[in-house]
Formats: sequence, C-alpha cells, structure tokens
Amino acid sequence: MIDRRQLLVKAFKFFDLFIMAFCFAFASWISFLHQNGLRSFEQFLAIRVKILNFVLFIALILLWRVILGSFSLYQSWRLSSRWREVFSVIKATIFGSILVYLAAILFNIDLINLTFIAIFWIANVILMIASRLALRWGLGWVRRRGRNIRFMLIAGTNNRSIDFARKIESRPELGYRIPGFIDCVWEGAADFQKSGYQIVTDVDGFPAYLREHVVDELVISLPLKSQYRTASRIAALSEEQGIVVRYLPDIFDLKSSHMKTVSLDGLALASNYTGAMEGWQVVMKRLLDILISGLALLVFLPFFLIIATIIKLTSSAPIFFVQERIGLNKRHFRAYKFRTMVPDAEKKQAELESLNEVSGPVFKIKNDPRITPIGRILRKLSIDEIPQLFNVLKGDMSLVGPRPLPVRDYNGFNEDWHRRRFSVRPGITCLWQVNGRSDTAFEKWMELDMEYIDKWSLWLDIKILAKTFPSVVRGSGAA
Repeated sequence: MIDRRQLLVKAFKFFDLFIMAFCFAFASWISFLHQNGLRSFEQFLAIRVKILNFVLFIALILLWRVILGSFSLYQSWRLSSRWREVFSVIKATIFGSILVYLAAILFNIDLINLTFIAIFWIANVILMIASRLALRWGLGWVRRRGRNIRFMLIAGTNNRSIDFARKIESRPELGYRIPGFIDCVWEGAADFQKSGYQIVTDVDGFPAYLREHVVDELVISLPLKSQYRTASRIAALSEEQGIVVRYLPDIFDLKSSHMKTVSLDGLALASNYTGAMEGWQVVMKRLLDILISGLALLVFLPFFLIIATIIKLTSSAPIFFVQERIGLNKRHFRAYKFRTMVPDAEKKQAELESLNEVSGPVFKIKNDPRITPIGRILRKLSIDEIPQLFNVLKGDMSLVGPRPLPVRDYNGFNEDWHRRRFSVRPGITCLWQVNGRSDTAFEKWMELDMEYIDKWSLWLDIKILAKTFPSVVRGSGAA
C-alpha cells in the first residue's frame, strides 16, 4: 500500500543519514590516527570542533540527502534489478564524496584528506548496499508469504503478454498476483489458450470487472498499431477509477495522471497514477494519523466508557455498530461506530427507501425513525464516529479522506468517475464534511472528493481538520 511504502522510505532516509554520519566519524578517526600516529580513542573524542566545521557538517547532511534523492534511491525499486540499485548507490556516493572533498579544500579542513575520502566512500557503499539488499530480502520474504501483495491485470493476450506474466510470476518476491487478462477471442490466440492463463473480461466488460474486483495495477501489452483505440480506452477506464497503469512510455495522453518509469529485466514500463500521493508529506500524514488517533483514543477512553454505558442502558443491542465498508481500491473492511439505531435498522431500510431525501445512491433521512433518542444526540455531535479512530490506527482509514461508503451505496454508483474516490484511503472527515455534510448534493459531494484527490497536500489535510471541529460543534448538515 502507497502509505506503508512511504513510511518505509522515510525511515530509510533517516537510516541513510545515520550511515553517513557514522561513516564520517569512522573516516575522521582513521584519518586522525594516520596523521597523528597511534593515539587513544579518548584523545580523538577530545578534539575541539570549530563552529564553522559543525555548520559545514550540518550542511553536508542536508546535501547528502539531496544527492541520494537526485539519484532516485528513494523511488520504488519493486520492478527493478538489485544491480541497478547497487550502481545507483555507487554513483550517488562517488558524487557525494567528491563534493565533500571539494568542500574540504575550499574551507581548508585538514582532517578531510584522500585517506578520509577513500574510507568514507567505501564504508558508505558497503553499509548502504548491505541495508538495501537486506530490505529486498525482507520484503521478498514477506511477499512470498502472501503479504504486501498487489493485483495486476494484463491487457492483451499476445506472446509478449504471456512472457511478461510468466516473468512476473517467476519472481514471487515482487509480490504480484495476476488474476487474468483483458481481451476478446481472436484467431491468433492459440498460444494463449495453451498457456494456462484465463481471460477474465473483454473490453466492454472491463468497467464492470473493476467495480467488483480488487485491482491495483494494469499493464497494457496490446499491439498499439492495430489496437490503439482499445488500449487507449482501457487506460482511460483505469485512470477513471484510480488504477495504476503501466505501459511503454509516451503513448497516451491521459488527463489527470502522474507518470513515472521503472524497468523489469530491461523491459521499460511507464506508470500513470491518480491519487497515489507520494513524498515526505505522505509519511507525515500517516504519522499524524497514528499519533493523533492513538492519543485521541487514550484521551477519549473515559468518555468511551460513559457513552458505552448509556447506550447499553438504553438499548439491548450491541454497543458498537460494525458495517462492511469500501476502502482503498475497493478493498472491504469493517468500520466501527457507536450504535445510534435500533438493532434491525439495516433490514428496515428497504421499507424506507421511498423517503430518501438525498440524490444519488446514498440514503439519508433527517428524521429517520430508526434512530434512537440517544443516537440522535450522538449523531448531532458526530460522537458516533469516534470509534473509527480504531480504523485509522489499523490503517483501514485516515483522519482525512473521502468518506468510506457501505457496500449498498457503492453498488448504486452509475458513473465510473465517481469510483476514483477509492484510489486513496478513506477518511473520517473531508471537504464534504466541512461543506454542508448531509446537505450537500451527491454530485457535489463526488466533485469535492475529486478536488481533494487532485489538490491533496498535508496543508490541505490540516485545514480540513481545523474546519471540522467548528462544523461538528455547529452540527451543520448532520443527519
């Protein structure tokens, strides 16, 4: 998942800086011994560090981080060979070590000489390569056991498609599963029929397939000269629902996607994605989710007990209402809320469909007869949503993101562009929550979700969180 990966990347950035600082200290010690003969480690530690040298070291740390990033060492290497990553480490550390030596000459730092640079570079290369190979081994071990899996469809049933699928499946450490292929039956498909793979849908049925199945990525391997329109349609349909698309570079003109390229054993792939937020802001978003939800659960624990007691005293039904919701890329998860309705509320909903007061597939009634008296108060203040902090802590949800919808509402969607909202992790609050909530028309609600995905930043999350509390206090649009 795009958030866990970014947490790992952030941790690796800090670890690389730790390696650099360790190597700098180690090289300084060896250089000191070389210049001054054999002396004790305590004498080395007693060396006075000039303020200028300390400032230069801090600048070096920042520069080192920029250099490693500029050599793509923090991009996804899932589909790249280990040797390509090793060579990138070597190139980045050579370039960085040269800059360190030039800085030492410029500022006349005696301790940094050729001996220092040689040791500094060799130590960095060994430790950084070892750490990355260890990470690859660890992730491969996890993926071979069915975790960190991504589901990939392949468009096209030619020999190139079959070869690609076999290459992917021959490397279980990559963590990919191929449910099947997209294509229609054609006269040259004899080889495909012998391959053991299956066509799960044709192009016309592709949108329906996406609605009902978990799909993380799609690889287009159609002959573009004769199937350009088909390939373009598949790419557009995938983009519409926020699916990562991989193909040869620069062959489509998709509207709102970002692009990056990777390589698998010499095979270049370009990836288009919408809603797959990347960078340090994503790491901070997940850290804030964990920190705030964990702290809030501790603070609200006495309040939890009070609310649970009141619900139990006023109803014989369970305290919590647990409902299956649609999450990231249409994964199902169990969302938690304080119970605010009678026990058989979901069964009674069918009898009340004619009273629905909102447009679209969602169901809302301001004076819903199924809501209990205490439940009406909990809903008015949005207290019933507090248990969803457990979902945030688990990673099913975020504090800010498109609201998770019940399966019933999702099945009522009739526009595929609405489904792009599922390309990011759902949240407790979003733009819809601070722009009228239940008073907002369904189409406007979906437009606000798309606006959030396209304009996302950590600052936007902070602003939404800041606006949510006053909106909840006012009880505006709550139902």
